[in-house]
Amino acid sequence: MEEHNTGAGIPNVLLRADFPEVQPTSSSRKRRCERWVLSLTQTELHLHKVNSDSSATHRLALADCIGCRTFREDGDNQVTICFSAVFYPLRKKGRGPSATSSRKKVVKTFRVDSFEIFEKNQEIADIWARKIKELSALSLDVTDGLLYGILPQPSRVLILLNPHSGKGQALQLFHSQVLPMLNETEIQHKLIVTERQNHAHELIQEEDLSLWDAVIIMSGDGLMYEVLNGIMKRPDWETTIKKPLGILPGGSGNALAASINHYSGHDNAVDEDLLINCTFFICKGLTAPMDLVSVTTSHRHMFSFLGVAWGFISDIDIESEKYRTIGSARFTVGTFIRLTSLRVYRGRLSYLPANDDTGKQCKTSVDLEVNGFCHSLSCKQSTSTPNVNSQHMYNACNSNNLMKSHSSDSSIPFSKTTVASGPLDSLAPPLSKPVPNHWTVSEEQDFILVLALYQSHLGDQFFTAPMAQPNDEVIHLFYVKAGISRTSLLKLFLAMEKGTHLESGCSHIVHIPVKAFRLEPFTPKGIITVDGEQVEYGPIQAEIHSRLGRFISGVCT
Repeated sequence: MEEHNTGAGIPNVLLRADFPEVQPTSSSRKRRCERWVLSLTQTELHLHKVNSDSSATHRLALADCIGCRTFREDGDNQVTICFSAVFYPLRKKGRGPSATSSRKKVVKTFRVDSFEIFEKNQEIADIWARKIKELSALSLDVTDGLLYGILPQPSRVLILLNPHSGKGQALQLFHSQVLPMLNETEIQHKLIVTERQNHAHELIQEEDLSLWDAVIIMSGDGLMYEVLNGIMKRPDWETTIKKPLGILPGGSGNALAASINHYSGHDNAVDEDLLINCTFFICKGLTAPMDLVSVTTSHRHMFSFLGVAWGFISDIDIESEKYRTIGSARFTVGTFIRLTSLRVYRGRLSYLPANDDTGKQCKTSVDLEVNGFCHSLSCKQSTSTPNVNSQHMYNACNSNNLMKSHSSDSSIPFSKTTVASGPLDSLAPPLSKPVPNHWTVSEEQDFILVLALYQSHLGDQFFTAPMAQPNDEVIHLFYVKAGISRTSLLKLFLAMEKGTHLESGCSHIVHIPVKAFRLEPFTPKGIITVDGEQVEYGPIQAEIHSRLGRFISGVCT
């Protein structure tokens, strides 16, 4: 709440009246009530203290309001009634790249005591509460309506929560931080606490999602990955994938939550500040399309919302699992451990640049054999001379790495032979075939890491792709070449916290916007992750699918 000098007055006032403010104090003291003149405009609630010598007016933006209700007070007075509005104005801390922002709760409660008849006071309270709620609700013009959507108000949401994610405090935080805000917005919800790995993946395939306006995930990014791929295995995936998904950060990395917070125009936020910001987005109910990425390995086809990693980053992600109880600090610990024993990986990258306008496409349909060996794929692609050496081409038939069983790896959430439904890949050929001539094929080389990212953040403290937008139809392909010193690599990751790593002048880091890519690892052992979840090691490729999903977003700025 800010103070401003109103000068000549407040223009375009819709409602104006004076009421005593009700400010609860300790039970041993009476409530202190000061009388205020309230002026309601299309965008703000103005408050001016009655009989005050000051001309200052407090202003509360209705865009920050998530609810307003009426209620009767306890006590002997039977004719008065109160209305109470809940605001979460954005507060900034610090300046520049290190600035953070979060929303802090402000409740304004006023007693209507104008008449000696309860019904007349109730009528006035209802008018104010109804008008505040009406003006606080989001509305879209014709242009925005083509892109954005708004959840029904009040909405009904299904919430899936992983109690073991991050520091294991997700359920406690839900009850202390999230639930009060949902109640203030009158959002109806059903909470399901997951009991095991793949529980959400299985549940979302069977749930009647027509009962819900949105599906909310409270966990790290791993549970969203389960839900997304569960949705894509449903027979009705084409309609279900348009059901808005929301994220509440409860894990260690919280990359998607941090990205959505960034897209809304907010400064960086972490921990409970980020949680409150994301809960506020759900309360306001704005939805927006988001690009999704199909990812193919030799035995699996899956969908991804975040990124694919190989090398330094994926090693840290998986090997730091043992430090999960310390939250996001596990990544700091993992980074220093990996820096002491820096690994180099040999491989080759092929990619379709984002600015490629050749229009050449490959229509593929995936049909995996039950025994998990070769793909059987059809591809409408003109025969061309391969632009990679066939002796280096990994595929499910000739790669010893790919034939290794991963059935004992509990971090891989699905069976070895898994096929998702979903749209056909139109840019990448089958993994067993060479990439088209209009793709760029890099020389076989040594990497420290390869990262394909399609959100702005790799974690809530890693602003890895500042240029990324949720529906820009781009995969941001990063790689760090071998030869970089440990000191330079550490500086690179420290700069990544502020999103300045690409401005560091480091010659070892490369960034390429692409529509599709293929990674062929030649080093026999390693870790590849999709959305932070370990997948089988071997060749992997991915391509963007424009605006395939829909997510609850921040308020339009």
